Amino acid sequence: MGDVKVKNLDQLRYRIRRCGYSIRTEKTYVDWNRRFILFHNKKHPKSMGAEEVEQFLTDLAVRCNVAASTQNQAKCAVLFLYKEVLNQDLEWLKNVKSAKRSERVPVVLSRSEVEPVLSTLEGVYRIAGHILYGAGLRIMECVRLRVKDVDFEMNQITVRDGKGKKDRRTVMPQVIKDALMRQLLKAKALHENDLSEGYGEVYLPYALERKYPNANKEWGWQYVFPSKNRSVDPRSGKTRRHHIDEKTVQRAIKKATKILRIHKQVSCHTLRHSFATHLLESGYDIRTVQELLGHKDVRTTMIYTHVLNKGGQGVISPSDQLQNN
Repeated sequence: MGDVKVKNLDQLRYRIRRCGYSIRTEKTYVDWNRRFILFHNKKHPKSMGAEEVEQFLTDLAVRCNVAASTQNQAKCAVLFLYKEVLNQDLEWLKNVKSAKRSERVPVVLSRSEVEPVLSTLEGVYRIAGHILYGAGLRIMECVRLRVKDVDFEMNQITVRDGKGKKDRRTVMPQVIKDALMRQLLKAKALHENDLSEGYGEVYLPYALERKYPNANKEWGWQYVFPSKNRSVDPRSGKTRRHHIDEKTVQRAIKKATKILRIHKQVSCHTLRHSFATHLLESGYDIRTVQELLGHKDVRTTMIYTHVLNKGGQGVISPSDQLQNN
C-alpha cells in the first residue's frame, strides 16, 4: 500500500484515539478501511465517495455473505474515515444491498440451568458470571468495570461508555456482594504494590487522561478485575495493569457447561440473554428491561418476548385437550 494510504490510516488512528475509542475499535476500523482501499485498487479515499462505499458494502453482503452486524461495522468504520479524517459527509448510502439480518432467537438458559453453571465457576469467574447474569452486562462491560462504578450502598452498578457510548445503571446482585468486596480488597493490594514499585497507572480514555492527568493512579479508576500481571500498553508504551482477558471468562463458562453436559451453544452473552428473559418472566415491564440492558430501541428488547413462548409459540396442542387421549 502506498505512502498516501498509510498516512491516511495513521491519521485515522490518531483521530480514533482523540475520540477516546478503545484499541479494539481502533484495530477494527483500521482493518476495514484498509480492506476498503484495497478493494478499490489502492485508490486515494479522497478520490472516492458514496458510490465506491456502496460498492464495497454491497460486495460484503453479496459476494462475502457477511452478517448484517459485520456489514454495519464496516460501514461505521469507513464513514468514520470520511467524516473525522477527510472532513466529508457522504450522502445517504441508499443503494447499498443490505446483508440479511439473522432472525434466530437468542439462546437462553433456564433458571435450573443457570444456577449450576454459576456454582461451577470459581473465583473471579463466578463473580463475573453473576454480574453477566444478575446485572445483564455484556462481557466487555464486565471486565472493564472500574472500582468507582460499584456502589454497595445503592446496590447498583454503573456501566460507563457502554455500547453506543452511553452510560446506564443496573442492579447489583446481592448474592455476590461479599465476594465482590473481597475481590476489591485483592485488587487494592495489587494496586498498592504496583504503586510501591513505581507503577500503578491504569488506562484512561485519551480525553480523560488529558483532563485529569493524575487520575490514572487513583484507586477509584482501577479495574475491578485486574490482570495478574502488568503489561506494556501498545499505544503509549507504558507498563500498566490491564483488566482480565475476556476470553478467560468465556473459556471458564464453556468449561462449566461442558462439565454439566449442557448441550446449548452457551457463551457469556447467553447469561445476558437469560437475565432479560427471566426478568420478563418475573413480570417486569419491557421498558424497565430495556433500560437495564441499555438498548436504544425497545424493538431490540422485544426479541426476548419471543423466547418466553414455550414450544409451538405457546399454543396448547388440541391433542392435549382431548378427554380421552
